[in-house]
This record gives sequence, C-alpha cells and structure tokens, in this order.
Amino acid sequence: MRELEKHQTQGEQLQRRVLHHLLRVARDTEYGREHGFLTTKGYEDFARFNPVNTYEELKGRIDRMRHGEHDVLWPGRVRWYAKSSGTTNDKSKFIPVSSEGLQRVHYAGGYDTVALYLRNNPQSRLFDGRALILGGSHAPNYNLPGSLVGDLSAILIENINPLANLVRVPRKETALLQDFEVKRERIAREAMTKNVTNISGVPSWMLSVLDCMMEMTGKSRVEEVWPNLEVFFHGGVAFTPYRKQYEQLIGKPDMHYMETYNASEGFFGLQDDPADKAMLLMLDYGVFYEFQELSGESGGAIVPLWGVQKDRNYAMLISTSCGLWRYMIGDTVRFTSTNPYKFVISGRTKSFINAFGEELIVDNAEQGLAYACEQTGAEVLEYTAAPVFMDANAKCRHQWLVEFSREPQDMARFARLLDERLQQLNSDYEAKRYKDITLQPLEIVKARRGLFNDWLRLRGKLGGQNKVPRLSNGREHMDQLLTLNR
Repeated sequence: MRELEKHQTQGEQLQRRVLHHLLRVARDTEYGREHGFLTTKGYEDFARFNPVNTYEELKGRIDRMRHGEHDVLWPGRVRWYAKSSGTTNDKSKFIPVSSEGLQRVHYAGGYDTVALYLRNNPQSRLFDGRALILGGSHAPNYNLPGSLVGDLSAILIENINPLANLVRVPRKETALLQDFEVKRERIAREAMTKNVTNISGVPSWMLSVLDCMMEMTGKSRVEEVWPNLEVFFHGGVAFTPYRKQYEQLIGKPDMHYMETYNASEGFFGLQDDPADKAMLLMLDYGVFYEFQELSGESGGAIVPLWGVQKDRNYAMLISTSCGLWRYMIGDTVRFTSTNPYKFVISGRTKSFINAFGEELIVDNAEQGLAYACEQTGAEVLEYTAAPVFMDANAKCRHQWLVEFSREPQDMARFARLLDERLQQLNSDYEAKRYKDITLQPLEIVKARRGLFNDWLRLRGKLGGQNKVPRLSNGREHMDQLLTLNR
C-alpha cells in the first residue's frame, strides 16, 4: 500500500522510471539496436525514433520469436504467447508473455487487486475459503517446439505458484479444458460443495457457470450455496449490463464487485474505490503508456501520461516488458482524474459506428442501455449494433440486436428511451437524428435466447476471454447473427 500511494503524487516519475528500465533491459535486442535504445536519453528521443506499431507491424518478429529466435523484441527466448481474444475476428494474434511480464505486470496486478480490496474491506474473510477462477484454455494447435499458446488466463493458471492450487477451484485440469460447455458443468460440480469466498472472471461466462450451478443444486440464490461469498473480481467486458442480474442471482446485499483491466497485453488498471467506477492506472509495472487523441482518420497528437487531459477520449499505446513497443492496443480510454490518474474504458478503436458522422462509441451505448433498462425494468444479456445504410425506403438507421434476460413490456418505449439517451450523450448522434433527416429512429431486433453463444460456438470462440463485438461500422457480424436468429 505504501508503494501504491506513490500513484497519488509521483505519476510522471514512476512512468519515466519504467521507460528507463525497459530501454536499458532491451537495448541489445534486435529491436533495441535498430531503434537506438542505447543512446535514447528520455521520452522525447523515444517518441522521435520509434514508430507507432499495430500487431501487423510486429507480426513478423513475433512469428520468429515463436519459432525459437532469441533477443528479437525482448531479451532471451519468450516461451509463452497469449492468443488474443480482444475481438472476434478470425485472424488470431499471438501476444508474447515474457517471464518478467508474467511477474512484474500480470501477477503484480493480481497482488495489488487483493491489497486494495483488503484495504477497503478490513473485515474481509477472503482467505477463509476458496477462489473460483474462471479461465480459458491452451491452444495446442498453435504450439511450436519451444513455444506454447493459450488464453492469457490459461497461461496465468499454468504458471501460478503451485501452492495457489490449494486455495482455488476448479482443479487445474478442469480449468484448462477447451470445450466451454463441458468445462462449465465440471466447474459447477466441483465448486458447489466448496466454501467459495471470491470469484474471478469475465461477467458473461461467469454468469453461465453460476446459472449451471443453480440448475444442479436446485437453489435460487448463489448465497444459498456459498454463504461466505463476498467479492467478484471482474473484467473483460463492461459490467453495467450484468450488474442487476448478478445482484439478483447472488442475493447478498453486502456483495462486493471490483473491476480490473487485465488484457493479453498487460495489466493496466483496477478499481481502487468501490464508490467510483473509474479505475486507477497502474504506473509502476513494466508498462509505459502513451495516449493518442482521437481525431481524423489517422488520429491526433500522441502524448505521454503527464500530457493527458480529463474528459477526452484517447487511444492507448503501450511499451511493455513483453516486447511490445509503442503498440496500439485497440482500446480507448477517458480520464476522470489526473491526480491520481484514473480512467474509464470508453470503447475500442475499431468498435464504433461512424457510418453517417455520428461517432457513436461503446461508452455511449453502455450508458444508453443502462438508462433504458432502468426506466423499463428490462435486463440485457448481450447486444450488438450496426448501421443500416439504406433500406427499401431509402432510410438509414442503427440496428440493435439485443438478447434480453428480462424483456421490456413495451419494446417501442425501450427503443425510444435508448435513442433519446444516446442523443443526450452524443451531440454528433443528436445532430444526425435531427428531424430524422440523416438517421431514422433506431431499430431493436429481439435476439432469441442463446443466439450470441451459438454464434461464438460456430466461430470456435465460446468461453474464455472471447467477447461479442458491441458496435460495428459494417454489417458482417450483424448479418451473420440475423441469419442465425431466424
């Protein structure tokens, strides 16, 4: 906690120290030699001589690393690669996970999560029982001699201190199963007789496990099975659409929920204050941050952490102790505070709708749905939205495909409330909706129960850290889903 207190006043110093460490350690790698790490004096030099990278720019080097080459992006040989499931694209990404990255980034985030939770809840009995950790699986089809591939959560489970297996469920072999439907049932069966005090995972997949356990036990509330459950550490997708469902299913008024931001590329933030939805940016791990203002096709100016401003949307760039350099991660964030640096995830650089100049982002969508649900008593399980460029009547609109766990009594009212709230949140959307000239009122299509899971299953992406794309600027995903929805 004394180390974490430095985030309040020493943000710039912590980040400059991280950059110095990364450049020093990687100076003799192929990438470091090519980009002058040895002679780089500070951030200004680093930004001047190093290009911004997407996965495509680093893919060739990562492929060579997977085939056994040493000292390419990071010193030595990197054995583990996280198969990225940040999107549902068919093309896989293999993110290097070095030994230092495991310890100084991913596991460090886990330690700090527990430390902050215990600070906020000093009467916690967290360690009196077991932790249910819901993870992904290895991907043996992608393994090469000397290198292994899996979901990040599977890599963390595989490399965790063996003593941790004494206080967690399910068994390791169950946790790493590939077939999610089989795994879900086995996890529920193994966990329902244990004293589980805390659960961790992606909200959508954890909900599926809890529903399965309720069916097996015949209970109506999770607290009847796990009376000592006290906290859900969640991440991967926005929790807002799921909160009410969890509160009803778990049934404990004193249940805690703590958000974490742990991606394949690194552990970046965690919710340090239960009363504040924003997360604390973690500044003293092996991650150096930069932020690009969102403006125009090519983006705006890139600034280091100490150059950001509140209430602006930025695309996040990272340089890490896993060998990612000025890497465009694909997430967008908005800072709510700069002392300390606290932020919310506002969307994805490729997850938005801007077909007509409306610039609708995921943050708008989440807030709009939360408002419509609050006003109508509805509950949303999954959703996606895409533009209708022109229908038979030459009309353009946004089409929302929504799977409800509780339907609104009046679907037209739900659609109207969502539309009105989006206009309040987004002036560009409001302008395009003016008098229905550019955009017609949005359309809600009710998805049958299980549609999104069926779609993910067909794509081989059911379970783990896989997510449904919330907003798309084209119709590929939407048309596939609508075909399945017939």
